[in-house]
Amino acid sequence: MDAVPARAHGYVAAVALLAVSCLSRPPDTPGSWLAPTLLAALYAACEHAVHRRFGGTFYPVLLAGAFLLPPSAAALVPVPAALLCPVGHRPALPRRVWRAARPALAVWAAARVHEALGGRDAVAGSDFPYALLPAGAAVLAFCLVLTALDGGLRAAAGLVPPCRTWRGLLARSLAPVAVHGLAGLMMAVLWRSPYGPVSALLVLLPMCVSWWVFAQYHRERAAHQATIRALVQAVDIKDGYTRGHSERVGQASVLIARELGLDDDRVEVLRFAGILHDVGKLGVPTRLLRKDGPLTPEERRIIELHPEYGHEMVRGISFLGEARTAILHHHERLDGTGYPYGLAGDRIPECARIVAVADAFDAMTSTRCYSRARPVEAAVAELERCAGAHFDPRMVRALVRALRREGWRPAVTADEPAYGTAPAERAPRTGAHR
Repeated sequence: MDAVPARAHGYVAAVALLAVSCLSRPPDTPGSWLAPTLLAALYAACEHAVHRRFGGTFYPVLLAGAFLLPPSAAALVPVPAALLCPVGHRPALPRRVWRAARPALAVWAAARVHEALGGRDAVAGSDFPYALLPAGAAVLAFCLVLTALDGGLRAAAGLVPPCRTWRGLLARSLAPVAVHGLAGLMMAVLWRSPYGPVSALLVLLPMCVSWWVFAQYHRERAAHQATIRALVQAVDIKDGYTRGHSERVGQASVLIARELGLDDDRVEVLRFAGILHDVGKLGVPTRLLRKDGPLTPEERRIIELHPEYGHEMVRGISFLGEARTAILHHHERLDGTGYPYGLAGDRIPECARIVAVADAFDAMTSTRCYSRARPVEAAVAELERCAGAHFDPRMVRALVRALRREGWRPAVTADEPAYGTAPAERAPRTGAHR
């Protein structure tokens, strides 16, 4: 928070004061301190392990506290973890305050809702399925408070425009927190059962296994992203025009794929395809990519080998799937006049037809050293004019619908003079560039 505006520090202080007010009625008898103390110690241990090995936050113990304790006692559970767990960035104090106050307020609200709906009695009596209703309401309250607090901090820090401050926060958190809530409910029921608090620890074992699996998935995904970044950076160094272009083609490919209703896995693969569609430039002589003046027919034939070079480069990267096909065929045209193989119509793979439209759209809406960016409306009109000859009309219509609904705000690419021009892109501006 060292580079964060003063109003963000003020926001954190206000949230901390609000959290302190929620702690104004702590447990008032010696015996009533036992459960909060045990849960606080367990939560601190889980948070330390999760942060060190997996990243993220482990909510089952916190929500179990909301189901077992009065609101003021439940709000005490996350405090020791915030004070004891290491802080990775400076300044440490406001970060610790935020990490304590944020979950304290959320669990306090969850405990209030749970208590008001008779949830504690339902947990004590193992009253199923009624116990699920107050637990579900408590989880919703927990998520709403976290969303409100996180969005408020983003607004105070000026990280996003105010109109988008809270967008998507609740939707992203509700499903995982609901799973944690079910585990917390099981912990609370076992805690109140004749088997006692020790039995509640058994619930954490499958949760830890699931976290390990989830962490492995994210490590693998991070490795995929690192592989793609390395390839894209290599292309960017060699051909200045592609700086930013690859990411925008990936973005446009995602817009088209989602508009077509493709499943999430294929959407992700098409994002990879868009980002890596020009990776074959690594096999093209740099002098051709940066040459001033027109290309000779022989030079153009060399340039037109880049899809095949790209396909060879990524052939062994199994997670790319059909993205490899898109890299090979994204310059084919519906009328058979494209390259490298002159495929026509439905013989061109669907993924390649999507990337072709995304690639041409970004080429027309990006500023290059020899031509200025066209307005989005003009680029769309050009795509529609070429639909049926160069581009699949279905893909063009999908992009148009997505643009009308979501708009297009790409970063404009402007090449440095030292990079020269990208002559192979100098086809007439019909969107059917190299």
